[in-house]
Amino acid sequence: MEKNPVQRPPNGLVYGLDDRMPPGPALLVSLQQVSAMVVGVITPALLLSNILKFSPADTAYLTSMALIAAALGTFLQTTRIGPVGSGLLSVTGTSFAFIQPLMQAGRVGGLPLMFGMSLAAAPVNLLLAPFLPKLRRLFSPLVCGIVVLLIGISIIPEAMYGIIASPGPGAPPWAGAAIAGCVIAAVVAAQAVGQPWTRLAGILFGVAAGYIACAACGYLHAPPPNMNGWITLPRLAPHGLAFRWEFLLPFAFIYVVSVIESLGDMTATAQLSGLETRGPEHGLRMRAGIYADGITTVISALIGSFPSTTYAQNNGVIQITGVASRYVGRWMAAILALLGLFPFVARWVTAMPPAVLGGLALMLFGLVSVAGLRLISRAGLSHRNGLVVALALAVGIGAPSQAQWLGTLPPILQALLQSGVAAGGVTALILNLALRGDQEAPVAFGSE
Repeated sequence: MEKNPVQRPPNGLVYGLDDRMPPGPALLVSLQQVSAMVVGVITPALLLSNILKFSPADTAYLTSMALIAAALGTFLQTTRIGPVGSGLLSVTGTSFAFIQPLMQAGRVGGLPLMFGMSLAAAPVNLLLAPFLPKLRRLFSPLVCGIVVLLIGISIIPEAMYGIIASPGPGAPPWAGAAIAGCVIAAVVAAQAVGQPWTRLAGILFGVAAGYIACAACGYLHAPPPNMNGWITLPRLAPHGLAFRWEFLLPFAFIYVVSVIESLGDMTATAQLSGLETRGPEHGLRMRAGIYADGITTVISALIGSFPSTTYAQNNGVIQITGVASRYVGRWMAAILALLGLFPFVARWVTAMPPAVLGGLALMLFGLVSVAGLRLISRAGLSHRNGLVVALALAVGIGAPSQAQWLGTLPPILQALLQSGVAAGGVTALILNLALRGDQEAPVAFGSE
């Protein structure tokens, strides 16, 4: 019998949650993790800048701050400082769920209102953290699925605007669609190969194909050098902060949705790390993760970035590399911070033609819708559930389409009903509580 048996990480992992790695392998895994998340981190800022026509300098700053906020959130989540941070190899970035309310606020009050409302509603995360078991009873898979489906449906049209936009002077009307097709074809080809590494890098392949197509056609133009200097440092409230009461409810509702999203992502990470996903310890871990998201979001709004939530993209990297060590998160945070601080990356990202961004966004938003359909399928389409889905989608899609009628309503109702996600989500929540019948089990994240 072996006197000192070697403790192997669970679930076939090469490095478990608390295992420390040599610098070389840690750096290699960190680069893979960053590659899997970086496009998702910067896409919301790019998309909102494209829709709201922000200046190149503002777009570059937003991109840099998105990376720095992701670095801060990743550090807090993986380090677990006291009651803050899940202590898992979890990463953070802006969720697509925030795009619609941010877009509404931006059209009314620009960047000051976008950041002001993000900051005003940020305490929702911190206030909800102690009540996670009760929260999961309200937000069943059916309600969550409807909300996620509406998120995808409501923002898909915004991707099309980039695709149909002219990529350059003298370009034929179909040029943007052709470039977007190159992006989509490259991603699909990467998936068709079937190799784990090509699936993970598929989005990067798509962006590269779009850039190459634009460069070959003469549609790619370098941004002015040193747009924001050689280094981009965070500034306190760089555009000021504004507040309007009517936007508080839509923002607060999306924060609740982001809490649900984060809990699901962290539970998946805990499972991949060989941890129990029920019981008091898991509940404490989830609560600490939500606190980290809340703190990161407050700081993000103050430095000029958008709300932060835990991401799911990196769970695939854990499966492929066999590395769940949370200490990798410190390397990742350092890499993300360097990318954000030195604006060379942000400069070239802001040069992304609308057609490339549109093709990328079209796929990502479509996948968001599919994720919602999966959750609804998990709940089952009984007569009761079918009625909830039908009415919630009808309100979520129908109400925002009636701009003239909405203009006759009080401002707070206008803001609520103009957001299809908030209108449909609130409808689903009320109907799910009011209608009797067989209800599905709640989402499994944490335990009393």
